[in-house]
Amino acid sequence: MRRCLVLTDEAARHPFRASLPPHVCAVEDGKAATQSGWRVTLADVRGFASAYVACVVGIVAFIA
Repeated sequence: MRRCLVLTDEAARHPFRASLPPHVCAVEDGKAATQSGWRVTLADVRGFASAYVACVVGIVAFIA
């Protein structure tokens, strides 16, 4: 198996991440790659509640 020559990143702490090209793991605008500012809105709660109730009603309808 032949692999392309890629400079390793010792700060990656994992062999696979260390072998990736630098542009793949690059941090943009000084922010981390993951989103840390997630907010749960009322629309999210309503959507979850309506899906949950719809599933429960559907299951009860098929059981009864």
